[in-house]
Amino acid sequence: MGSPVVWFAVVATLVVIALLVSLGAMLLAWRRLRRLRTSGIDVALRVYREDPGRGWHLGVARYRGEDFVWYRALSLRSGPNWILNRGNVEIANRREPALSEMYTMPTGSVVLHLSRPGSDIEVAMGPDALTGFLSWLESAPPSSSAPWALP
Repeated sequence: MGSPVVWFAVVATLVVIALLVSLGAMLLAWRRLRRLRTSGIDVALRVYREDPGRGWHLGVARYRGEDFVWYRALSLRSGPNWILNRGNVEIANRREPALSEMYTMPTGSVVLHLSRPGSDIEVAMGPDALTGFLSWLESAPPSSSAPWALP
């Protein structure tokens, strides 16, 4: 089979490789989170369910023109995980978080149930972020859907 010294060297090499890969993954995750947080807002998101408390994911959101883009905090995906277009999102409900879900949300969060084509989602954000989100959602530029607003 081989001497114990050879086995020790193989195991030690594999452990070092595993540690280096783990360290690299942690550095990439830290870099991604830091880059996102410099110009984003903390938002928790989940696909809508009747039962509160399960399925929440922490992330960072940004406004990009007509879109509200959300990036999951810990994800290997380089692009946004969810994109909400201002034109097809409606607030279906607003509620306070249940006790069982408070630990997964930013401090002082309000939960919004958003209706959109395809699937409903819930987002939870703090009061300042909520004010900005509501302003963004209500302030659509002049378009053909509002002919009286065209020049």
